Parts: sequence; C-alpha cells; structure tokens
Amino acid sequence: MDRSIDRSHDGESGGIGRLDGQTDQPTIQLVRTVPREARTDSLLKSSALMAAGTVVSRLTGFARTLVMAAAIGVGTLADSYQVANVLPTMIYVLVGGGALNAVFIPQLVRAMKDDEDGGEAYANRLLTLVTILLGSVTALCVLGAPYLVHALSPDIASDPRRMAVTVAFARYCLPTMFFMGLHVVMGQILNARGRFGAMMWTPVLNNIIAITTFAAFIWAFGTVSTSEVTARNISPAGVRLLGVGTLLGLTVQAISMIPYLRETGFRLRLRFDWRGHGLGKAAGLAKWTFLFVLANQLGMIVVTQLATKAGAVAESRHQTGTGITAYNYALLLWQMPQAIITVSVMTAVLPRISRAAHENDIGAVRSDISYGLRTSAVAIVPCAFAFLCVGMPLATLLYAGSGAGAENIGYTLMAFGLGLVPFSAQYVILRGFYAYEDTRTPFYNTVIVAVVNAGAAGLSYWLLPARWAVTGMAAGYGVAYAVGVAVAWRRLRGRLGGDLDGSRVVRTYTRLIAACVPAAAVAGCAGFAALGLLGSSAGGSLLALFAGTACFLGIFSTMASALRIEEITALTGMMRARLGR
Repeated sequence: MDRSIDRSHDGESGGIGRLDGQTDQPTIQLVRTVPREARTDSLLKSSALMAAGTVVSRLTGFARTLVMAAAIGVGTLADSYQVANVLPTMIYVLVGGGALNAVFIPQLVRAMKDDEDGGEAYANRLLTLVTILLGSVTALCVLGAPYLVHALSPDIASDPRRMAVTVAFARYCLPTMFFMGLHVVMGQILNARGRFGAMMWTPVLNNIIAITTFAAFIWAFGTVSTSEVTARNISPAGVRLLGVGTLLGLTVQAISMIPYLRETGFRLRLRFDWRGHGLGKAAGLAKWTFLFVLANQLGMIVVTQLATKAGAVAESRHQTGTGITAYNYALLLWQMPQAIITVSVMTAVLPRISRAAHENDIGAVRSDISYGLRTSAVAIVPCAFAFLCVGMPLATLLYAGSGAGAENIGYTLMAFGLGLVPFSAQYVILRGFYAYEDTRTPFYNTVIVAVVNAGAAGLSYWLLPARWAVTGMAAGYGVAYAVGVAVAWRRLRGRLGGDLDGSRVVRTYTRLIAACVPAAAVAGCAGFAALGLLGSSAGGSLLALFAGTACFLGIFSTMASALRIEEITALTGMMRARLGR
C-alpha cells in the first residue's frame, strides 16, 4: 500500500521545484532579501507545484489500492500483505527516516549557506552514511523476518500457513527500506537546494509498477471474488509476483531521483570522512527524533496487533473488511488532504523558518507558523467534515468490489474524519521546534499521542464488538492528536516567548468550522438518503457521493463567503499558481 505514511514521504511523512540549472546560493539569497509579498507568492507557487505532484501521486496510489483490493480483497490475505508491507516503513522511519526529515534539512540549509562548495560534500557524507546504515539494517531484518512478523502480529504468527505467507511477503518487502532511505535523502538534498519536485513526482512510478503487478496477479489468478485465493492457499508463484513487484517499485522510485540531482549540478560521490563535519551534531539531535519515532511506532504496533486480531475474529463471523487492511485503506484516503496541502505548504516554508530561527528572527518564525496553520486549514477543515458526511459513499464507490468490506472501510473513514484537523495542525506546529533543532520536545509530545492512541485502541478492542473495533481505533487516533496539538501549542508558545498569532488562527478555524457544520449535516443526510434509495453499488454510491458533495460545497461556499474567510484567497492563489495563471 502506498503509505506515504507512506513510502514517498516520511511523514511525519515530503517536494516541485524547477530543474532549470540555476545555482543554489542565489536562490537562498533571493528568499532572504525580497519583500515579504514576493516571498509569500514564491511559497504559494512552490506549494502549489508540490501539491500538483502529490495529487498525481495520491491518485495513482488510490488506483493502486483499488487494484489491490480487487486482487487480494480486504480480508486476512490482505492483512498478511499489509503487515509485511508496513514493516519496512516502520523500521526505516525508526532507524533514520524521522531524523532525515526533521534534522537534516536545517543542517543541509546551513551547509549550503556556510560551506564553500554549497554543502555538496556534507550531502555526500550524509548519503554515504545512510547507504551503509540502511544496507546493514536491511540485511539483518531480512534474516530476522519471522521475529519481526511475530512482534507486529502475534495473531498471524499463531497460524503456521498465514505466518509462512507473511514471512515470504516480508522478505521481498523489507529491502524496500534501503531504497526508501536513498529516495528520501536525495529528495532532501534537492529540497534544501530549492528543488521541490522529484520527491513528489517519482512515487508515481512506484504506483504504476504496483498497479501493473496487481493487475498481472488478477490476470494470472483472477479477482478475489472469482479465485477464492486466501492466505492459506495462495501459491508461491503468487507470493513471488506480488513481492517482486513491490520491491521493483521502490527501487525504480529511488533510482529515478539521480537525473534530478545531476541536473542541479550535484555530483554523487561516496565520502567516508565523517569526523569533524557536523554529522556528529546532527546525530546528537537525531537521538531525540529516534525516540520520537520509537514512541510513535510502538503505538502503531499496538494498533496493528489489535486490528489484525479483531479482523480475524470478525472474518470468522463472515464480516470482512474489519482488520488492519480496512484501517490502512481508510487512513490512506484520510491522509490525502494532509499530504497535498499541509506537507506541500510546510515543505516549502520549512527552509525559510530554519533560516529565520538561525537568525533569531522570532517574529518571522511566528508569522510562518501562523501562515502554515491558517492556509492549510482552509482545505483541511472542510475535508475533515466531508469525510464525516460522505465517507461512506466514497468508500463504497472506491472499493465496490469488496462487498460488505467496503462499508466497513467507510465507517472507519468517517471515524477518522474530524481527527484530520488536529493531525494537520500538529504537523505544522512541530516544524517550529525542528527549525530550532529542538527534537526533544516533539519526542515528549509524541509519547503523549502514542499513549493516548494505544489506550484508545485497547479500549476499542475490549469494549466494542470485533466488527467495530477498528472503527473505534480510528476515532481514538484523532482524539490522540487533539490532545497532542494542545500540548504542542502551549510548548511552542513558551519556546517563542509569546502569542502564536493565536487570536487570528482561532478566528480562522472557528469560521471554517461554523461554515462546515451546517454543510456537513445537510450533506450527510443527502448522502445516506441516496444510499438508502439506490443501494451501495458503484452506481448508487456515485450518485450518493455526488449528492452529498454538491450539498456540502454549495452550503460551505455560501457560509464561507458570508463569514469572509480571508485565507480562502491565499488557497485560491495557490491553485491559480498551479494552473500557471
């Protein structure tokens, strides 16, 4: 699955710049010296261009999950593939992915500013270190695949046949962590040089290869509804086809970054002279990021264990689509606005925040955090309410071939819904700490989120029927981030020594919510009424989705205009920039 929770961006999980051959140093100077209005316009254009790449990547990612659902369904076979496929992402982010995104962008920007070679030697040292580290970790993980699968899902390990299939999948999937690392570090080098494109567009190649792989599986073995392939009877050839395709996709995604680097004039070289060049300082900062990711991954391990167990129990009662696959599919849909809007905006803003922090310009840092929160909210808040009111017809349309499983994905997506608001806000707020190279505070914040998330997952598993356990876990995910963003906001206010433009930020969110509530109420009634009359087939779902979406957009637009939400102008400008107007 395209977990950008994913594989294309870390995530905390993300960049399209022009490959025009311009030198890098003038680009940095331009951002620092031009008027504020011109800098904001440049950010809008960069963010919009990145958003365009993310849209294409996510759309092909959706196509990937649709073909995947048709090939292996949303039951225990899909859960086995999901467990194997998420392992390399979790290990990669734990070992170094979080540090690469959170720590090394400020370091790369600083090296570009201070080093005579524009930071090229520093970047090559980092690339060499990542290659050796991830290569060694990958080899160990492939050997220890049975232990990793057992740790992530004891329920799968209790079934010898499912265990064998999952381990086989894992040994194909685990090497992808090596190529994830190469892709991310090369993308971050490009980001630091003001080239934001390749990191957003190259995942499209990965998705195309995955789509081709699962289409080939359908051609060879049939769809899940016709072949009755399960985790207990899938052939070694079927496992090999899916495993090789998964590995090939990430390999191509990483290698395709090299031409982008060459076009900027960057020369790839292995460098082992690590001492005395700042990597030790970065490693010291990264230790807190490691703990940050560890806390987050431990929370997700709890969710995965409980979700796979609940899914197996529900499937034994002929209730499909209630395990970790349903959770992940809903999560992928739910995260799309975050990846398109928030990550794109903040990937463009982060180098500027880092420079402002380095120059101790607290006002500029505060202003950019406020800009990120308000601009992203214009899309994030309506999307959160839209998931709540039309999540069901959206899921039953996209996963129509999954039968009752599609409805369970829809309920899970609705439960995720409103949690998108704090999830996005925390992503923006934590960039303020990273700009000051403070990785300790995000760690403590993530411990809080992970504990709440794991506790909510446990309560959902023990208190709800198996069919609804994963739905409860999705709601708990949003609650965890609501707690986390409240803590992060208070701590960042203390870090910056004053208000974070709070009244303006709160005013924007309040007006957006006020516009969304009536729109969501009417849209939800319209959507569910249409499903009741027309059924949840692909045609009925499409009409229900159209009816609900039309109601939502019409009422929201009217309310937003009446409330005069000024940030909508900024988002409109971003979209116009993307269209080249």
